[in-house]
Amino acid sequence: MAIKHYDSRGFTPSESLGYLLKLSHALMHDAAAAAFEGHDLSFMQWLVLVKLHEGIRTVSGLCQNMRHDTGALTRLVDQLERRGYVERRRSTADRRVVELQLTAAGRRKAAGLMPLVIEVHNTALEGLGKAEFAQFMRLLKKIVANLREMERSRKAAA
Repeated sequence: MAIKHYDSRGFTPSESLGYLLKLSHALMHDAAAAAFEGHDLSFMQWLVLVKLHEGIRTVSGLCQNMRHDTGALTRLVDQLERRGYVERRRSTADRRVVELQLTAAGRRKAAGLMPLVIEVHNTALEGLGKAEFAQFMRLLKKIVANLREMERSRKAAA
Protein backbone atom coordinates (compact mmCIF):
# COMPACT_ATOMS: atom_id res chain seq x y z
CA MET A 1 0.00 0.00 0.00
CA ALA A 2 1.27 3.45 -0.91
CA ILE A 3 2.30 5.77 1.90
CA LYS A 4 -0.03 8.76 2.29
CA HIS A 5 2.01 11.79 3.34
CA TYR A 6 -0.99 14.10 3.75
CA ASP A 7 -4.47 13.72 5.19
CA SER A 8 -7.32 16.19 5.45
CA ARG A 9 -7.25 16.39 9.26
CA GLY A 10 -3.78 17.93 9.49
CA PHE A 11 -3.38 19.43 6.04
CA THR A 12 -1.83 22.89 5.95
CA PRO A 13 -1.92 24.41 2.46
CA SER A 14 1.20 26.49 3.06
CA GLU A 15 3.11 23.25 3.78
CA SER A 16 1.77 21.42 0.74
CA LEU A 17 3.95 20.08 -2.05
CA GLY A 18 2.15 22.11 -4.70
CA TYR A 19 2.39 25.37 -2.78
CA LEU A 20 6.08 24.96 -1.95
CA LEU A 21 6.97 23.97 -5.52
CA LYS A 22 4.98 26.90 -6.92
CA LEU A 23 6.52 29.32 -4.41
CA SER A 24 10.05 28.12 -5.16
CA HIS A 25 9.34 28.46 -8.91
CA ALA A 26 8.00 32.00 -8.46
CA LEU A 27 10.94 33.03 -6.29
CA MET A 28 13.45 31.51 -8.75
CA HIS A 29 11.71 33.30 -11.63
CA ASP A 30 11.76 36.62 -9.77
CA ALA A 31 15.46 36.21 -8.90
CA ALA A 32 16.34 35.34 -12.49
CA ALA A 33 14.29 38.27 -13.82
CA ALA A 34 16.17 40.59 -11.43
CA ALA A 35 19.51 39.13 -12.59
CA PHE A 36 18.59 40.06 -16.17
CA GLU A 37 17.83 43.71 -15.31
CA GLY A 38 20.25 45.94 -17.15
CA HIS A 39 20.76 43.40 -19.91
CA ASP A 40 19.24 43.74 -23.36
CA LEU A 41 17.20 40.54 -22.97
CA SER A 42 14.59 39.63 -20.36
CA PHE A 43 14.68 36.34 -18.52
CA MET A 44 11.55 35.16 -20.40
CA GLN A 45 13.14 36.04 -23.75
CA TRP A 46 16.25 34.12 -22.71
CA LEU A 47 14.11 31.12 -21.75
CA VAL A 48 12.60 31.06 -25.25
CA LEU A 49 16.10 31.03 -26.78
CA VAL A 50 17.12 28.15 -24.52
CA LYS A 51 13.99 26.14 -25.33
CA LEU A 52 14.65 26.61 -29.04
CA HIS A 53 18.25 25.50 -28.49
CA GLU A 54 16.88 22.38 -26.73
CA GLY A 55 14.91 21.50 -29.87
CA ILE A 56 11.44 22.95 -29.50
CA ARG A 57 10.42 24.21 -32.95
CA THR A 58 7.00 25.91 -32.74
CA VAL A 59 5.20 28.52 -30.66
CA SER A 60 2.67 25.85 -29.65
CA GLY A 61 5.56 23.63 -28.53
CA LEU A 62 6.95 26.49 -26.45
CA CYS A 63 3.51 27.09 -24.92
CA GLN A 64 3.12 23.47 -23.97
CA ASN A 65 6.65 23.11 -22.58
CA MET A 66 6.68 26.41 -20.69
CA ARG A 67 3.01 26.22 -19.61
CA HIS A 68 2.44 29.70 -21.02
CA ASP A 69 -0.25 31.27 -23.18
CA THR A 70 0.10 31.54 -26.95
CA GLY A 71 -0.36 35.31 -27.20
CA ALA A 72 2.40 36.15 -24.74
CA LEU A 73 4.86 33.72 -26.30
CA THR A 74 4.04 34.88 -29.82
CA ARG A 75 4.89 38.45 -28.74
CA LEU A 76 8.19 37.25 -27.22
CA VAL A 77 9.07 35.39 -30.42
CA ASP A 78 8.16 38.49 -32.46
CA GLN A 79 10.58 40.56 -30.36
CA LEU A 80 13.34 37.97 -30.69
CA GLU A 81 12.80 37.73 -34.45
CA ARG A 82 13.04 41.54 -34.86
CA ARG A 83 16.35 41.46 -32.98
CA GLY A 84 17.77 38.71 -35.19
CA TYR A 85 17.84 35.95 -32.57
CA VAL A 86 15.05 33.81 -34.07
CA GLU A 87 13.84 33.08 -37.60
CA ARG A 88 10.44 31.78 -38.66
CA ARG A 89 10.23 29.30 -41.53
CA ARG A 90 7.32 27.49 -43.12
CA SER A 91 7.58 23.75 -42.44
CA THR A 92 8.47 21.67 -45.47
CA ALA A 93 6.52 18.73 -44.02
CA ASP A 94 3.34 20.72 -43.29
CA ARG A 95 2.89 24.16 -44.85
CA ARG A 96 0.39 25.11 -42.11
CA VAL A 97 3.15 24.93 -39.50
CA VAL A 98 5.61 27.75 -38.89
CA GLU A 99 8.85 26.48 -37.41
CA LEU A 100 11.19 28.55 -35.27
CA GLN A 101 14.92 28.48 -35.80
CA LEU A 102 17.52 29.89 -33.43
CA THR A 103 20.06 32.05 -35.29
CA ALA A 104 23.79 32.08 -34.60
CA ALA A 105 23.29 35.40 -32.79
CA GLY A 106 20.53 33.80 -30.72
CA ARG A 107 22.79 30.89 -29.75
CA ARG A 108 25.56 33.29 -28.72
CA LYS A 109 23.14 35.44 -26.71
CA ALA A 110 21.65 32.44 -24.87
CA ALA A 111 25.10 31.08 -24.02
CA GLY A 112 26.40 34.49 -22.97
CA LEU A 113 23.65 35.01 -20.41
CA MET A 114 23.72 31.45 -19.01
CA PRO A 115 26.05 32.45 -16.11
CA LEU A 116 23.32 34.74 -14.74
CA VAL A 117 20.91 31.82 -14.40
CA ILE A 118 23.57 29.48 -13.04
CA GLU A 119 24.36 32.02 -10.31
CA VAL A 120 20.67 32.21 -9.31
CA HIS A 121 20.48 28.41 -9.15
CA ASN A 122 23.65 28.13 -7.09
CA THR A 123 22.47 30.82 -4.68
CA ALA A 124 19.14 29.03 -4.24
CA LEU A 125 20.99 25.80 -3.43
CA GLU A 126 23.41 27.32 -0.91
CA GLY A 127 23.84 25.14 2.15
CA LEU A 128 23.11 21.87 0.34
CA GLY A 129 25.98 19.42 0.15
CA LYS A 130 26.68 17.38 -2.99
CA ALA A 131 24.83 14.34 -1.61
CA GLU A 132 21.84 16.46 -0.55
CA PHE A 133 21.71 18.08 -3.98
CA ALA A 134 21.88 14.69 -5.71
CA GLN A 135 19.09 13.34 -3.50
CA PHE A 136 17.01 16.47 -4.01
CA MET A 137 17.31 16.17 -7.80
CA ARG A 138 16.49 12.44 -7.67
CA LEU A 139 13.39 13.13 -5.57
CA LEU A 140 12.21 15.99 -7.81
CA LYS A 141 12.59 13.77 -10.88
CA LYS A 142 10.59 11.05 -9.11
CA ILE A 143 7.80 13.52 -8.33
CA VAL A 144 7.79 14.72 -11.96
CA ALA A 145 7.60 11.12 -13.19
CA ASN A 146 4.67 10.42 -10.83
CA LEU A 147 2.82 13.51 -12.03
CA ARG A 148 3.46 12.69 -15.70
CA GLU A 149 2.10 9.19 -15.15
CA MET A 150 -0.97 10.67 -13.46
CA GLU A 151 -1.42 12.98 -16.47
CA ARG A 152 -1.07 10.08 -18.93
CA SER A 153 -3.63 8.03 -17.00
CA ARG A 154 -6.06 10.94 -16.88
CA LYS A 155 -5.74 11.53 -20.62
CA ALA A 156 -6.13 7.83 -21.39
CA ALA A 157 -9.32 7.69 -19.31
CA ALA A 158 -10.83 10.74 -21.06
